[in-house]
Amino acid sequence: MFYSSFTRSIRLGIKSLLLHKLRSLLTTLGVLFGVSSVIAMLAIGEGASEEAQEQIRQLGSQNVILRSVKPLEDQVSSQSYSVNAYGLTWQDFERASETFPWVENAVPVRNIVQEVRFEDKLINPRILATTWEYQNVTGRIVHRGRFISQADDNLVSNVCVVGYEVSRQLFPGVESIGQKIKIGPEYFTVVGVILPRVPLSDDLPRVDTSLTSEILIPLTTGRRWFGDLTVKIRSGSREMEQVELNEIVLAVRNPEQVPYTASASREMLARHHHQNDYEVVVPLELLVRAEETKRIFNIVLGCIACISLLVGGIGIMNVMLATVTERTREIGIRRALGARRHHIMLQFLVETVVLSVGGGILGIALGIFVPVLVEYYADMRTIVTLSAPLLAFGISVSIGLVFGLYPAWQAANLNPVDALRHE
Repeated sequence: MFYSSFTRSIRLGIKSLLLHKLRSLLTTLGVLFGVSSVIAMLAIGEGASEEAQEQIRQLGSQNVILRSVKPLEDQVSSQSYSVNAYGLTWQDFERASETFPWVENAVPVRNIVQEVRFEDKLINPRILATTWEYQNVTGRIVHRGRFISQADDNLVSNVCVVGYEVSRQLFPGVESIGQKIKIGPEYFTVVGVILPRVPLSDDLPRVDTSLTSEILIPLTTGRRWFGDLTVKIRSGSREMEQVELNEIVLAVRNPEQVPYTASASREMLARHHHQNDYEVVVPLELLVRAEETKRIFNIVLGCIACISLLVGGIGIMNVMLATVTERTREIGIRRALGARRHHIMLQFLVETVVLSVGGGILGIALGIFVPVLVEYYADMRTIVTLSAPLLAFGISVSIGLVFGLYPAWQAANLNPVDALRHE
C-alpha cells in the first residue's frame, strides 16, 4: 500500500514538472552550476596543491639544504675594488658532514657565473659545480646519456650534464650527447641530459636566466677553471664576490631526524657566521605547510562553491512556493477526493528532489568536463577526486530536501474548502 502510494506520488511529481519543462530546466540551473563549481574548484585546488607537494617531494623529504645568501647592500664595502666574502665555507661542509650523526651524505654545490656558447648561440643558464653524489641525494632523473661520475671528479674532466631546456636551446633537432660547448673560456663535452629540476619559491634567478635552465659540471673542474671569485662590473666600479660554497645538501637517515638536523644546522651556522649570509631550507617543513595550505584552500573553495548551491536551493524554494500558489485548486481537489496531507507533502518533496537530483547529475558531468578544459587550455594540472562529486551531489540532494520542506508543508496544510474556492 505504501509502495504504491509512494510510486504514484513520484509519477505525479515528475508529470507536474514535465508540464513546465522550461521552468523546471531553469530552476535546475542554480543547482547545476553550484555542483559543477564545487567539483571544478576542488579539482583545480587539488591539482595545484598536489603539484606543489610533488615538487617539494622531489627536492627530498629527507634533505636539509643549506644555502649562501648575499648580505644586505649596506653591509658591503663601497670601495671601487673590493672583495665581498660571504656565504657557506668548506669548514661548514666538514662540520655538517662529520659532526651531525644523522647525516648520511653531504653534497657541496658551487654556482658558476659564465656565458655558455655553442656555435652562434649564446645563453646564460645556471651552472652548478657539484659531485657525482648530487644525483643520488636530489633524485635528479637522467633523460639521456649519464650523470657526472666519480671518475670525472677525480680526473678533473671537462664534461658536463645539461638540462633538458638547455639541450633544446643549444641543439634543436640535433643529438646533444657528445657535443662540445664553451663555458666561459673552456670547452666541455656533453655526456648527459637531465630533466628539469624543481625550483623553490625563494629561488631568485639572475637576469635572462631560467631556474630550470642549468648545466652541471664536476666540482673539481669548476674549482680548477673558475675558482671561488665572481667578478661583477658595474658603472664605474668592479665588485668581486667570494663564495666558497653556494649550497650544501644534507641527506638525513630518517625523516624523524630532519627537524633535529635543521635545528643543529641553524645553530652551527649562527655560531660561526658573524652576518646573516645563509639560510636553511627544509623540504619536509615546506611539505607540511603545503599540506596545511591545501586543507585551508580546499575549505575556502568548498565554502565559496557551496554558496552557489545555496543560491540554487533558494531558487528551487522560490519556484516551489509559486507552484503551490498556482496549484492551490488542484491541491483542494486532491484533498476532496481523499488525498491526505502526507500525500500532498510527498508529491511536492518529490518535485524538489527531482529538480535537485537532475541538476546534481548534470552538474557532475559539467564539473568533470570543466577541469579537463582547464588542464588542456590553461596547462594547469587538475585532479577530480571521487569525494568531490559525491560531496557536491550529496549537498545538492540535501538542499533540495531542506528547501522543499517548507513549500511542501505549506501545500499539505492548505484548507481543502479554501483551496476549492481559489480561482
